[in-house]
Amino acid sequence: MENILLKNIDNANSADINEYVKTGGYSAMSKALGMQPKDIIDEIKKSGLRGRGGAGFPTGMKWSFAVADTKFPKYLICNADEGEPGTFKDRPILEKNPHLLIEGMSISGYALGSEYGYVYLRGEYPHAKDVLNRAISEAYEKNYLGDNILGKGIKFHLAVYQGAGAYICGEETALIESIEGKKGQPRNKPPFPVNVGAWSMPTIVNNVETLSNVPYIVAAGGDAYSKIGSRDCPGPKLFSVSGCVEKPGVYELPMGTSLRDIIYKHAGGIRNGKKLKAVIPGGISTPVLPADGIDCAMDFVSMSRAGSLLGSGAVIVMDESVCMVKVAYRAMKFFEHESCGKCVPCREGTDWLRKILERIENGKGKEGDIELLLDVAGIITGKTFCPLGDGAAGVVTGMLRHFRKEFEEHIKQGKCTLQ
Repeated sequence: MENILLKNIDNANSADINEYVKTGGYSAMSKALGMQPKDIIDEIKKSGLRGRGGAGFPTGMKWSFAVADTKFPKYLICNADEGEPGTFKDRPILEKNPHLLIEGMSISGYALGSEYGYVYLRGEYPHAKDVLNRAISEAYEKNYLGDNILGKGIKFHLAVYQGAGAYICGEETALIESIEGKKGQPRNKPPFPVNVGAWSMPTIVNNVETLSNVPYIVAAGGDAYSKIGSRDCPGPKLFSVSGCVEKPGVYELPMGTSLRDIIYKHAGGIRNGKKLKAVIPGGISTPVLPADGIDCAMDFVSMSRAGSLLGSGAVIVMDESVCMVKVAYRAMKFFEHESCGKCVPCREGTDWLRKILERIENGKGKEGDIELLLDVAGIITGKTFCPLGDGAAGVVTGMLRHFRKEFEEHIKQGKCTLQ
């Protein structure tokens, strides 16, 4: 498959607007401004594009909800708060192909009737901030942003808002609270942001990868896009592969590519000739899969059937030397630290899980600790304001489903048997 999202990123000065235009950049915007907004949304629906931030909600349907709301102004926010451990798929777009995102947002703004857009950028991406701000300035100079885009009387303004490093602000309502200048904590839903979002106005929040697909869909048509990848989840997908592989990196592949092919065909297999032990397929908040569970298609539907989630597409590969108790403990330290504290099950539950895992990891595990871990995870699941609690609980339940024996040995031996 020819790259769509990572096209030309290896070219010198790929972030420069002149290089982007040379390779066909902003031609989709010219086409879009000759279309009716409804026709653009229809193409997005035809394409089958689903949100690439983790939830996988149909993008065209989400846009329709916002357009149907009669309140104005409407806001478009790009979620570039790439804080999920193991995830770095959006970074090449932000740093090497920023005009693809800007073009996608400008087209989307026109389709949605939105005149104002924001890129909510991860605090730990200072270089991306500089690149994006420079690219936005170039787009204003060339009249791809502003009050009269390409002389068509279309208005769309775009700015970068940098977060302060809170994982919870990757959740769309916490992100909106942050942009409004409040503490980054999730809101109750409903109402949903498409109706009551930023400053109580209709707001669409899509992530970098989702919005970067829009120019291709407009240029090639929704039908052509729908033929890429799997039937239920079409299009290209960015996978960030890390851990015990020969060639870690970001790979653009058709949605539905098998997890086995990602690891062995594209990422070069397990490094140093060791055996595969486990894979976290979609970022740390998705349940782990054992080595014999990787013959599954990487899309939203298939991964759910396989007992995990596609999530952000962050593939974390672990070989036979990796201690799964330690992985679970370190993951829980992260979730405990990043819990915003708004709801009791997450605030208290992640702390409780971390303490149990810490004593097991340190050789002080007790009989009944495994059952207690499962009990606490059950108390958290489905009872929190946002998915952070479910992600934390999923770490525990996934690990114990496939690697319970390793936890039992830690408790029985009082130490890690892999060391």
